[in-house]
Amino acid sequence: MNSTDRKPRKLHVVTHGCQMNVYDSARMADLLAPLGYTTVDKPEGADMVIMNTCHIRERAEEKVFSALGRLRVLKEEGGGRMMIAVTGCVAQAESELLLKRAPFVDLVVGPQAYHRLPELIAQAHRTQGAVIDTDFPAEPKFDFLPATGASQGVIANLTIQEGCDKFCSFCVVPYTRGAEASRPAAQVIAEARRMVAQGTREIALLGQNVNAYHGEGPDGKIWSLARLLAALAEVPELKRLRYTTSHPNDMTEELILAHRDNPALMPFLHLPVQSGSDKILRAMNRKHGADDFRRVVARLREVRPDMAFTSDFIIGHPGETDADFAATMALVRETGFALAYSFNYSPRPGTPAAGLPQLDQAVKDARLYELQAELRRQQDAFNASTVGLTTPVLFTGLGRHAGQIAGRSLYAQPVVVEAPAPLTGEVHTVTITHANPNSLLGRLEQEQIAA
Repeated sequence: MNSTDRKPRKLHVVTHGCQMNVYDSARMADLLAPLGYTTVDKPEGADMVIMNTCHIRERAEEKVFSALGRLRVLKEEGGGRMMIAVTGCVAQAESELLLKRAPFVDLVVGPQAYHRLPELIAQAHRTQGAVIDTDFPAEPKFDFLPATGASQGVIANLTIQEGCDKFCSFCVVPYTRGAEASRPAAQVIAEARRMVAQGTREIALLGQNVNAYHGEGPDGKIWSLARLLAALAEVPELKRLRYTTSHPNDMTEELILAHRDNPALMPFLHLPVQSGSDKILRAMNRKHGADDFRRVVARLREVRPDMAFTSDFIIGHPGETDADFAATMALVRETGFALAYSFNYSPRPGTPAAGLPQLDQAVKDARLYELQAELRRQQDAFNASTVGLTTPVLFTGLGRHAGQIAGRSLYAQPVVVEAPAPLTGEVHTVTITHANPNSLLGRLEQEQIAA
């Protein structure tokens, strides 16, 4: 197969995990489009299925093997014509196990090697056997990817940084994504401009540790995330910027001040803390304490009083006591979150914490239930606090019911209003009239504003 072989083919992509995997899946589809592949919504009848996997949570491998079992049936029904590729972090971490348990898989490709998909597909066709590529190449994969393809929509993601050097005790990312690497600023800005030309008006910059961004700028100097955000804010028609996921230790004063000085940067930040106990934070190798997190939050609220936060929490890390959990609950109540994600600790093979004595599952479950009840209460309170506010909303398309249009608030909340026109891609003033558990209702005002 080569770049001139354009026989129509159907491609189905299944994505598990984080927003970065969503971005990677879209780029793989872009990469295969010149080979004649067009994406389809179902695996039935597909010439190729890519399963882009996540290895962060417990039972990730079993979910992959369960899905692969269903694909095996479809492949056999089609006479073996379907090519199956497993990509992403499970592919990186469990390549040998994948081929042992699922020998019908044709390609196993790590997250740093998917730019080589065309040649790997050709190799699989030639050899009629499984092809594995889980290397960490010296060359950045982004240098070999085509320009962004189909529009992602009014709101889109853009990966600017990959990998992590933090080595938290519970996390597989440094082993599956590799060391921190940042894309050149000019490359990011060019991709953002292409996305905006296709209708994108809000971009979320992605990275495993995005606020550690240190890409080369057009001036030959190393740019920080704050400098990159300032340059992106100058892209015409790009109305909003966000970034995720951040580490408290990389929230520099320059970046904090960007939340005050950059009008395109939304007052909504995902800042994982994981625990409120200094003892557990040390065991997690987080390299910050609970008070360090508190100081960052306080400083951000000082420069941007309407700032709201989301976070991540891991409950039941080895060694967590009742007192440690109480410290987490105290931090949660003190901080107040608009939204947060919480999980029971699950040992990931190859990570330092996996070999430590594990807590009783019932204890972890009880603590998680208590935490999630408080986080749900805080989310409901935050949503309720928006009722009566007049606020800018970026409209993304039609609502579920006739006469409705849907959009996103400054805090990424879904907002639904009634309006005679779709207004897609535009920012308009809305007065919030009602808060549902996971969305807001509003009344469209006449004044249009830029935000």
